[in-house]
Amino acid sequence: PPDLQSAIHALYGHYEKTFNAWRKEDIETPPVFIVVCNNTATSKLVYDYIAGFARESATGEVVPGRLPLFGNYDAGGNRLARPRTLLIDSEQLESGEALDKNFRAMAADEIDRFRRELVERTRDTTAGDALTDADLLREAMNTVGKPGRLGASIRCVVSVAMLSEGWDANTVTHVLGVRAFGTQLLCEQVVGRGLRRQSYDLNAEGRFEVEYADVLGIPFDFTAEPVVVPPTKPRNTIHVHAVRPDRNALAIEFPRVEGFSVELPEERLTASFSEDSSLTLTPEMVGPTRTRNEGIFGEGVDLTPELLKAARPATLAFHLAKHLLFKHFRGANEVPKLHLLGDLKRIARDWLDSGYLVCAGGTMPAQLLYAVIADDACTRIHAAIVGTVGQRRVRAVLDSYNPMGSTTDVDFHTSKTNRWRTDAAKCHINWAICDSNWEAEFCRIVESHPRVLAYVKNQGMGFSVPYRMGGTMHRYVPDFIVRIDDGGDDLVHLIVEIKGLRGEDAKIKAETMRTSWVPGVNRLKDFGRWDFAEFKDVHRMEDDFHRWFSQCAISSAVRAAHGLILAGGSSPGLEYIPRRRSQVGA
Repeated sequence: PPDLQSAIHALYGHYEKTFNAWRKEDIETPPVFIVVCNNTATSKLVYDYIAGFARESATGEVVPGRLPLFGNYDAGGNRLARPRTLLIDSEQLESGEALDKNFRAMAADEIDRFRRELVERTRDTTAGDALTDADLLREAMNTVGKPGRLGASIRCVVSVAMLSEGWDANTVTHVLGVRAFGTQLLCEQVVGRGLRRQSYDLNAEGRFEVEYADVLGIPFDFTAEPVVVPPTKPRNTIHVHAVRPDRNALAIEFPRVEGFSVELPEERLTASFSEDSSLTLTPEMVGPTRTRNEGIFGEGVDLTPELLKAARPATLAFHLAKHLLFKHFRGANEVPKLHLLGDLKRIARDWLDSGYLVCAGGTMPAQLLYAVIADDACTRIHAAIVGTVGQRRVRAVLDSYNPMGSTTDVDFHTSKTNRWRTDAAKCHINWAICDSNWEAEFCRIVESHPRVLAYVKNQGMGFSVPYRMGGTMHRYVPDFIVRIDDGGDDLVHLIVEIKGLRGEDAKIKAETMRTSWVPGVNRLKDFGRWDFAEFKDVHRMEDDFHRWFSQCAISSAVRAAHGLILAGGSSPGLEYIPRRRSQVGA
């Protein structure tokens, strides 16, 4: 996740300063950076990100670690004999894979000392004869920060069961929590890993020198108090359902879309960027870009991910092009279309140079290297490419088991108080459950318009639109479906979104609707004409709704005069598909 990457880079940036300060003072052992994870799967991913790893393939390609001081591989891709980063969990201890084959030779003195101590401790002269890699790894973990021992050179420890391991390194300066903490006791125990003093020498004033540990991701609270929750009175509920058979003529059917397919042209790829193509990076998306760490007393410090400033625009453009190629222009089990890489890199560089990336609140362009942020950017670029490819090439993929939904299936109970009693002549459902007063106002507008034949608030219907954001697939639930007579040969189903504050997710949803869902569904020729509209201002909503009808009239006139086959409904360039009479309703 981007906020985790930002936290790692910010805390590592301060560790780097501490490491250099210790080296300048000729301190023999390095400071230690510890990461506490929630399970072994997470710890392995964090460890690979920090220290690097070798791919499980014939070539054995080495992916270097993102944090240079913690890397377990040199510049030539060779594993270091003495690891800088340890992964400590039950699976790793049993496998012993964290140690290089040359470790025994490089650490011969330390291993010999460990063997003698083991004999003294167990009173068994054969105890040190068969030391396994797991034994050595456990000893390295137990001696982190101790000069002359196996763990003396360790700089970073990634662990799961750190609280039960009992190790007492006194060189821990940075702690990162990557897990949930259910109680303050757990927080105190983890923070305690960084509270062991490195030096007990008194200064000229007869006191200990101040030592610091920087901690992120652990909600340590000195003033936590129990909270008494008073009982709350249950709210009244209402039954929301389709009124049958009295309003059956007002039923609205809709397609259940699971995805989209795009037929790429043979010619060169181009992109047409719009206002919705922009991406604004904020600390809410990538995590804090500047964190002020303060103790109860003493010196504070600012943590910033300065490591990211070195990335060049060409590097970012190539990274985006690669992401587009593998995530958006490759089908299942298909090889990448490498001939598209040049066009995609050119388009990505144009997107960057044209100012569609906005960095706010101290964020940096290099944070596009975070996979989740790169996917958000590539979703916008892909939509711009699809827009120029032509909407005739987009096809919606329906749910093969349940391709069609209907308002007939609406039946649920709710305690929401913001609701609108619908007009029996306009809506199949008895109530419209609104998320805001704007939506209630829209109900009033559509019920008073003579061209509106039926409408429904999309609640409990199962109507949603797939879209990709943050590296994962999401489902967008539009606000309304309105069935309209625009004066053409067939009816229009207008999908309406009422949006006040328009965030980054709203841009992706709108682009998905305009460039993929509407043309993709219209191309199926089974659901009539569909269109999409956003209303962003409650005071102009009624005027905007009337303006949409004016655009409809223009499109209808163009169709009648020129006999054009347009794709999508009301907008020029959209396809007009006749709807079968049996699907129209009464």
